[in-house]
Parts: sequence; structure tokens; C-alpha cells
Amino acid sequence: MQNLKKYLLLSVAALAFVSCSSDDDNPVANNVTLEFTNTFKSNTIVLGNATAASATANTSAAGQVHHFSELKYVISNIRLVKDNGTEVPYNVNDLDKGAAVIDQSKTASLSYVLSNIPSATYKQIKFGLGIKPEQNTLDQVRFPVFYAAAGANDTQMMWEWGSGYRFTKVEGFYGTDNKTMSIHTGSTITKKDGADAQGVNAYRDITLNLTTNAIVGSKAPKIKIKADFDKLLSGKSNTITLSTGTGNDDNATPNIHTATQMMKFVDNLGGNGSSDISGMFSVSSVEN
Repeated sequence: MQNLKKYLLLSVAALAFVSCSSDDDNPVANNVTLEFTNTFKSNTIVLGNATAASATANTSAAGQVHHFSELKYVISNIRLVKDNGTEVPYNVNDLDKGAAVIDQSKTASLSYVLSNIPSATYKQIKFGLGIKPEQNTLDQVRFPVFYAAAGANDTQMMWEWGSGYRFTKVEGFYGTDNKTMSIHTGSTITKKDGADAQGVNAYRDITLNLTTNAIVGSKAPKIKIKADFDKLLSGKSNTITLSTGTGNDDNATPNIHTATQMMKFVDNLGGNGSSDISGMFSVSSVEN
């Protein structure tokens, strides 16, 4: 009888061990890391001032040499798409938990961790370049963490004149004489019947197919995303020639370019929303 009891106890312990091991090997959720690399074509961008020899230079389709001194953009509204087509949203209504400023000068910002992603096999990722219209207000009370990050002195991803966020902020120089290049994009506000109303909508929804399925479970995959800023001037939608002046077609700095001119940069970086839904972004690899 004692041998039988020992046998039963050992059997129960073994089952419990197998059960625990099975749970550990197949968790219900895990992390997914998005790793952003900002490039000119295949060259990772190095920032620099007007005469910095180390700064990565690029030549546009129109033949203009240019380089960047500052490079930032906002991502939000992140969704992962399962292999069966089901979308899994990631804090899409919470900018504090589901949005980030990608800043080329801050290495830590180039990796963004999505926590507690349900175990599944994923084939696509979707995210917003910028902030959806219904969330694009400087709400310090509702989203204090993102508000502080976007408004920091070294970030400045808020419009001085409006109530919304900048979606991209690119500073740099172009031409042989290093003229100033300053490209800021974001949705605008206009007046309608005496009240503020949506002007141009610069938010763009990005859809990217993964190079191989990301398997979340016992593994915490890394999705490597490339943002090719060659598209800023040489995009799928527009080939842009920078010019500095006071005319309606001048576009090198935000104090002179119109909303129409700004939207050319928006469509190049984020796609036009119809024939181009990836813009400057692509998935370079998935590490499971």
C-alpha cells in the first residue's frame, strides 16, 4: 500500500511538473520589439551640422545633395495582423502606452517594445505615421507621458501655432552652399463657420508585410523596420526639388511652404493612402 501511495504521489508530481513546463514553454503572451533603422537608401543616417564631414549625404532624384542635422517622427495606432487576418491592436487609444517619438539622435528610441502581445503567428504590422485626427490634441491631462515626451526641449514635436502634434520633423541642409532645409509635417486646422475645423489630414496609416511570420509565444520576436528618407525628396508620389524664396512653390522651410507643398512630403514619407500604403517604410527582417 505504501508503495502504491508513493507511486501515486510521484505520478501527480510528474504531471504537475509537465503541466508547469508546458505553460512556461507556451505562454499566453510575450513581447514584440520594433527596431527602426533610418537610412538614405541602404546607408544608415548619421546626423551632422552644416559642414560636418561625418554626416551621411544623399543625392535626390532631382540631383540635390542634402543631409540631416535632426530627424524625428511619431508612430502610433499600432496593430499586428495574425496569419488568419485578425488584427490585434496595441493600446491604440492610449498615446502614453501606444505611441512614441522615434529620434535618430537617441539610440534608445529606435527600439520600441510592445508588451503582452497574445501568442499567435503574425504576418503583417500596421501603424500610424503621426496621430489620428480624433487624438491629435495637446492633451496634457489625458496623456501626460506622451505630452511630455513630444514637448521636451530637445524634441519639440508640437506646433507652436496650433493644438496638435508635429508628425515628422526633419532639419538639415541642401545644395553646395548648405542652404537650410526644414521639413515639418502634421495635420492643420482651418476655420469653418467661425470655429476650428480639420484642415489637411497628414496622418498616414502604414501597412507592411513581414518578411517571415513573427511567432509570438515561447519566443519574443524582433521586427526590423527600415525608414528610407531618400523618399523625402524622391518618393513614389512626388519628386521634389527644394527651393528657398518667397513664392508659392518654395518649400525648403515651413515658414514659406504652404499646406499643399507640405502634403507632397507627407505623401512621400507616409504614402498617399491608396496606391501607396507603405511610404518610406519596409520590413527588412524578422528575428524569431
